[in-house]
Amino acid sequence: MTQPPYPPQPSSGPPYGGYPPPQGGHPAPPPQGGYPPPGGYPPPPGPPGGNPSAPQQGGYPSPPAPQGGYPSAPQYGGGYPTGHPAGPESGGYPPAYGTGQPYGAGGFPPAPKKRSVGKIVLIVLAVVLVLCGGGAAVAVVALGGEVKDAVDTATKTRVVEPETLAGRPKVTDPNLLDLAKQLQVELGRAVPDATSKVGAFYGNLPARDLVMVAAASGANPNPGKTLDETIAGAKTSGVQIGTMSEVDPGPLGGEAKCGDAQAAEVPIGVCVWSDRGSVGIILIYFKTGAEASAELVTMRGQIERQG
Repeated sequence: MTQPPYPPQPSSGPPYGGYPPPQGGHPAPPPQGGYPPPGGYPPPPGPPGGNPSAPQQGGYPSPPAPQGGYPSAPQYGGGYPTGHPAGPESGGYPPAYGTGQPYGAGGFPPAPKKRSVGKIVLIVLAVVLVLCGGGAAVAVVALGGEVKDAVDTATKTRVVEPETLAGRPKVTDPNLLDLAKQLQVELGRAVPDATSKVGAFYGNLPARDLVMVAAASGANPNPGKTLDETIAGAKTSGVQIGTMSEVDPGPLGGEAKCGDAQAAEVPIGVCVWSDRGSVGIILIYFKTGAEASAELVTMRGQIERQG
């Protein structure tokens, strides 16, 4: 079977039925996407030989301009024709910055540890003054006044200042170092009959991990009374102390209570212990009473020495 001859190609004049050639000299591609040529023309058959890129030539009328929103392929170097949803042009992507809430505006409060350092130092100072002037020291002064009448009941007990306390090093903050010295001086004045005294801070204040210890040793014939007086004295300060519950004092014996406290909206876990040879108070800032209770036995065991 012989193939029909190709129709002769036009030698002159505008090709494609009078339409100007596409820009750049490239022939317009055939309609794509499966849409039939508008205007009722039947789709032209593909050229023989399976060459899909051969242009439509003689004998077949050129398809009219696309209608109804189906544009021809975009010209090289040009944009999309009218009626087609324009794709993103160079630089036409939605701006990644500059819209909506500006970067860094709102939603990011300043780091509380930097903001609260000065405030916490003032709170610590207030607690130091309370303990030395009207809290724990008052109870220990009473303890010292009864030493002569209760020497036979006293135990050989000392309180020491360990290098680390429950894994926390001594503070290095200059303000807290000054407060530690002040705490020791005030304890010495308030408890002149004490056989040993400890006033120290441990931890890292910027990391919101701070422990204050105030303790003294000496004959203490009534540990329960001393314990209650220490707690009552602390409650007269600006530190708000809640209910103090009895907790296990550990192998050193005596009595102990722990509870929640607060000063200037800063939570404080408070624990107090009292035995026949010592009394001490531990404040763990940014912790609850339950958390302080969990560390009491360990801390007390590193501070108090018996025998």
